[in-house]
Amino acid sequence: MIRMKASNVLIILLLCIGGMQISYAQTDREELEKRRIQLRNEITRINELRISNQKKQRSVLVQVEDLGQQIKSTEDLIKLTNQQANLLTREITTNTNKIGALRKELEQLKEDYARMIEKSYKSKSQQSRVMFLLSSQNFLQAYKRIQYMKQYTNYRKQQGEEIKANTIELQQLNSRLVQQKEEKQKLIAENRKTRAQLEQNRKSQQELVSTIKKREGEFASQLKSKQSEIDEIDRAIDRMIRESIAKANKESGSSSRSTYELTPEAKALATDFNNNKGKLPWPVKSGVVTMKFGKQPHPVVSSVMVNNNGVRIDTDKGGKARAVFNGTVSEVQAVKGANKAVMVRHGDFITIYNNLENVFVKKGDAVSTEQEIGEIATSKTTGKTTLHFLLYKNDQKMDPAGWIYRM
Repeated sequence: MIRMKASNVLIILLLCIGGMQISYAQTDREELEKRRIQLRNEITRINELRISNQKKQRSVLVQVEDLGQQIKSTEDLIKLTNQQANLLTREITTNTNKIGALRKELEQLKEDYARMIEKSYKSKSQQSRVMFLLSSQNFLQAYKRIQYMKQYTNYRKQQGEEIKANTIELQQLNSRLVQQKEEKQKLIAENRKTRAQLEQNRKSQQELVSTIKKREGEFASQLKSKQSEIDEIDRAIDRMIRESIAKANKESGSSSRSTYELTPEAKALATDFNNNKGKLPWPVKSGVVTMKFGKQPHPVVSSVMVNNNGVRIDTDKGGKARAVFNGTVSEVQAVKGANKAVMVRHGDFITIYNNLENVFVKKGDAVSTEQEIGEIATSKTTGKTTLHFLLYKNDQKMDPAGWIYRM
């Protein structure tokens, strides 16, 4: 039997490992590119909204918030583009190493093939194949010589095909390397422009913030008044949840008012929901979180503390709210100051989709993951389309960021 050299086996193993790394890198690159496009769309949308609010002479606070969101998204875009460039650098290094290994293997294959041809030629000139067979001392020896000649012929053919395949792969790798280097240069150039825009936005933000500082007392009063309205909306939602739990338990014969009495099916659904923590889809197709969960300083007037029972997500005008998991609509209610709210129950977990202008579901409807449940309202004051998304376990508030994928 003809055996492969140990060095060739090692090279093939290295190439296989390199191929697996490229496959994983390709997946990462596609995911990063998808996120980069989303961020660019977010920045474009925020910029259009900011320009519109400037023309309509919206509040300075609104303009600073718009600018702050744009700066945050631009910073995220720069980080992500750097990740893409670094990933390309690693891919270029991997491909360069792979090209070096392939070239060495190709040279070795050609040398082996040349020696084989030379040996074959000399052997042929000394005695023919027929004489080689006829000189056999017995039938078994003749059979073995036939098998040897077959193996030798097949090996020559295999070596020729391997040289051809490696040459093609080398050409493809060289082409891919050129493309990757071009992609990297484009990303670097784009990052340069993005950084220039970021500095310009930061300068504009500083100018607006200095205006706010002169009137901080006035703006602080406005924000406190706004927080009072938000607190009233949150209290209305808390009441809706408590009443819904009490009503559901009464119908099932339970006296509990703070936790759901679960059927076996509801327990299974709650377990499934809990097992998907951190993997749930966003409640909008595309958007950016403009206010996180909990108590926090206002992003513009830091002397004022604001509280949020869920998260606020700005999305495109006409954007739709989507169910984050399978469940049943347990309530659809109008909330003063926040349009309509849809409450979806997932066992003893609850998701709330607030500030909907049009609702596509009704109480009792079964909904599936990512099903559209309503159109999000656009504020006439700020021009923003904002979903108020809340998550509860029974009547206990939870931070959606821990449950939604990459929120």
